[in-house]
Amino acid sequence: MLDVSRVQKELVECNRDKQISGVSILLHDGSHDLSHLTGSISGPVSSPYEGGTFTIDIRLPSGYPFEPPKMQFVTKVWHPNISSQNGAICLDILKDQWSPALTLKTALLSLQALLSAPAPDDPQDAVVAQQYLRDYPKFVSTARHWTEAFAKITSLGIEEKVQRLVEMGFPEDLVRSTLKSVNGDENLALEKLCSG
Repeated sequence: MLDVSRVQKELVECNRDKQISGVSILLHDGSHDLSHLTGSISGPVSSPYEGGTFTIDIRLPSGYPFEPPKMQFVTKVWHPNISSQNGAICLDILKDQWSPALTLKTALLSLQALLSAPAPDDPQDAVVAQQYLRDYPKFVSTARHWTEAFAKITSLGIEEKVQRLVEMGFPEDLVRSTLKSVNGDENLALEKLCSG
C-alpha cells in the first residue's frame, strides 16, 4: 500500500526550494492520484541541456519507498543514458541502488546530475553513447539542438504560437490549454485542435 503521507510530505519538500534546486513535482494532469506524478528538472548550467525544462513521468509502485519509483523522460533528450526513442533512463538508483532513505527529490536531482555527467560506458542509448565517445563536439551540438527543439518553452514563443493558432480561427483559451498540454509543441497542438 502506497505511503500517502510520505508522498505528500515529499511533494511539499521537493517544491519548497524549486527555484534553487531546479526540480519540482506535480500531480499528473492535476489528478489526485499520488501514484502518478509529473516531475520537472531544469537543464544544468554549462551543459548542452542548459535553459531547457525536462518533464519526467513518475509512477510510484505500491511498495514505494521500499521499491524505486519508475521514471522516464517525457521530454525528448539526446543523452547516452536516456533513450532517445522512449525516454527510458539507465540510472543505478532507479534500479538496484535504490534505498528507502532516498526521496523523489533526490532521484530528480540525480537525473539532473546525470544530464551534467553522462556515463557513456553504461548506455541506455547506444547510438548516442557512440557519438558521445567518437565525436563529442557533434554530440554537444545535437544535444543542444534537441534541448532547443523539445525542452525550451519561452513565453514569447508561446505567445507567437497562440497568435498564429488564433489567426487560424481557434478560440484563444482552447489554444492556450492545448499548447500547454503538448508542452508548447505547435504542430501537436494543431493536430489536437483539428481532431478535437
